[in-house]
Amino acid sequence: MSKHFFSKEEFADRHRKVREAMEVAEIDLLLVIAPVHINYLIGATAKGYQEFQVLLFPLEPGPLVIQSRLPEVPMLTADSHADEVRGWGGREPEDPIEVFDDILSEHAYKGLRTGLEVPLYYLHPHDYQRLADLLGHDLVIDATSLIGDIKLVKSAAEIEYVRRAAAMLDRGMETCCSSVAPGRSERAVSADIHHTLLAAGSDIPSSPMNLLSGKRSAFAHGEPTDRVLESGDFMHIQFGAHYRRYCVTIGRQLCLGEPTQRMRDVYQAVRDAGDACMNEVRAGVSATVPHHAAKKVITDAGLDAYRLHMTGYAVGAAFPPSWIEPLVIDADCEYTLETGMVIAVEPPVFGLEDGLGARLVDNVIVTDTGCERLTRTTRDLIVI
Repeated sequence: MSKHFFSKEEFADRHRKVREAMEVAEIDLLLVIAPVHINYLIGATAKGYQEFQVLLFPLEPGPLVIQSRLPEVPMLTADSHADEVRGWGGREPEDPIEVFDDILSEHAYKGLRTGLEVPLYYLHPHDYQRLADLLGHDLVIDATSLIGDIKLVKSAAEIEYVRRAAAMLDRGMETCCSSVAPGRSERAVSADIHHTLLAAGSDIPSSPMNLLSGKRSAFAHGEPTDRVLESGDFMHIQFGAHYRRYCVTIGRQLCLGEPTQRMRDVYQAVRDAGDACMNEVRAGVSATVPHHAAKKVITDAGLDAYRLHMTGYAVGAAFPPSWIEPLVIDADCEYTLETGMVIAVEPPVFGLEDGLGARLVDNVIVTDTGCERLTRTTRDLIVI
């Protein structure tokens, strides 16, 4: 059961950290919308986030109330540390914001200085506007990153889950290399990899697999298609494995048959950029430093016009549709790297006019002196 994935002591420590951050932000009530943050606080994994869902987390310890879709009530009651689960809708139409208003009144939360998460997903703009109107002057801050910033540094238990997910990725890449062959489709290769991951214990993915071959390798993001693999295809793949929702990702570049020199050169620029990035990753370093190291390599290779993607980002527990945490490694990043962060390093190039693109993705754990790569799969260009 999801509420037992971590000890009661670990959940208590999370509550303490969040309440300390609330004190700094000078709020008395935190409205938690993002499912990964709800999971962080009470261990919930139910799919209530598909519609309006909120956890009310008060500064003063007290009952934790979650409002979610009525069908999720049994699972949230059994699998989470919520003290009260309030369902809405389901058997009959019901206005979730009116139910939320009732909860505020019943628990005497009106008049408290309140912070509200406004994540990229999970909160409809109309619901946000109605919440803002309802809360009025009580709503004092956008608290979207409050828990996200705390979660960036992983506990020992979280790191163990991350390592288990990484081991699944290596098995998935073994399957990938044995599955790629002339006459097979991208979709068939994807099916083999997904079977391996799920059989190894991975949860469902929080973001679709990217698998692009031939001239499609110029694209950054694309799901597997019915395209049949041919000799000479340049291809890249990216996918994640999830253990108890903790995600690790991998990306590799492959060639079906002997690659051209141009393919090797494009691959090498991306490989060198990733290596340069990882060489700068360590605790106490601004996240802009590894970004600029990677950017310089790609620029020196004459490929800066094709640097269409971020250099990297933090990963952790994840729910669809994304596995990205708040820390994004780019020129504007204001974060400093800390021991225990998990960073996806992936400075790629895409959109080359000759139909080429290259991606290498490795997740690393930040340490005091550098970083530890989580997967063992070779970073070499994989020639099948």
